[in-house]
Amino acid sequence: MHIRKGEKSDLQQLVAFNLAMAKETEGRELDIELLTQGVNRLLDSPEKGFYLVADIDGVMAGSLMVTFEWSDWQAKDYSWIQSVYIHPDHRRKGIYKKLYQAVKDTAEAAGGAASFRLYVEQDNQAAQLTYESMGMQPSHYVLFEE
Repeated sequence: MHIRKGEKSDLQQLVAFNLAMAKETEGRELDIELLTQGVNRLLDSPEKGFYLVADIDGVMAGSLMVTFEWSDWQAKDYSWIQSVYIHPDHRRKGIYKKLYQAVKDTAEAAGGAASFRLYVEQDNQAAQLTYESMGMQPSHYVLFEE
């Protein structure tokens, strides 16, 4: 398994993974044109974040996106982990664990992160157990949105 940053050549596979993740976790059908624009924009904008992908024998087995949120209290970015998707053929093989470690290593190389954060569907118990097994804990914050 090889973990690397996402590249422009990964665009279509990252779009496919996002479509699958939204359908599987939220039952949502995403607008493919808008999604393609969004993935492409991040690939072109390293200041916004980056994708990490896990390749096994040249096939993308999983990916995630990291975006940044500045913390004035800690003078560092929070690293937000989003769009996590592991292809069903490759689940339960430690791929997320390696991707998460790469997120932490990348942040450390850039001067550290205030913390590593993600949000997860309230009913997605499998994902929550995975994140807890990596040392993450539910936050005392509640997410509001409009």
